[in-house]
Amino acid sequence: MTTIVRVSHLDKYFDDLHVLKDLSFEVAPKEVVCIIGRSGSGKSTLLRCLNFLETPDFGEVEIDGVAIQCGGQGRAWRKQVHDLRLKTGMVFQSFNLFAHMTALENVIEGPVTVKKMAREAAVELGMHNLRKVGLAEKAAQYPSRLSGGQQQRVAIARAMTMQPKVMLFDEPTSALDPELVGEVLAVMQQLVEEGMTMVTVTHEMSFARRFADRIMYMDEGRFVEIGPPETLFTAPQDERTRQFLSHLHVHQHEQEHIHN
Repeated sequence: MTTIVRVSHLDKYFDDLHVLKDLSFEVAPKEVVCIIGRSGSGKSTLLRCLNFLETPDFGEVEIDGVAIQCGGQGRAWRKQVHDLRLKTGMVFQSFNLFAHMTALENVIEGPVTVKKMAREAAVELGMHNLRKVGLAEKAAQYPSRLSGGQQQRVAIARAMTMQPKVMLFDEPTSALDPELVGEVLAVMQQLVEEGMTMVTVTHEMSFARRFADRIMYMDEGRFVEIGPPETLFTAPQDERTRQFLSHLHVHQHEQEHIHN
């Protein structure tokens, strides 16, 4: 298969703690990969290593033709990291919008400062993406005036305005009230349908089941099981995956019970 993301033998330590252990995988263009697993299994760290927000200690990361040997340093290496980041859009759990900037200013900040895009072109592109997430009328509002769901949709528009080849989502709905989750998932669904390559760390199993091409279950810094959702959810091969999913199933029933 042609690949747009290739990760080879990735290792990450925090002091003595070995967080990611010899991870290798590939993602095809337009593929949607969901990474699931318990808290502390290394999912978010892995995602942050893909665009070097966390610097992996060993291995290689390649995104859309930009390949980086981990553990490098110096100007040329930093330039490579910069080039690789331009290929990715990142959406965080906690939105990370600039509080002193309007929605539109947040969205165009990257293209103007990082890509040196003309402001007029950036505004046009930014408004296009705010329309896409259903928030054109909120362009002049500050984040404090927006709901959590609206802030996260602005964050998605901001990532899209950098025109990334791959979108990275780090539990994009986990900080939201339950009634706001749907509006963010709807925007993500739209991106899937448009053929955006996505790597998503998520607890939203319904999204993973419907839209992922592959699910990767992580435990203690390793991939325990990788497969299409229909296999992984209905007939998991590994006992750890089975336990995780059955625990989740019980929890979801409880939640539904509460909401009903």
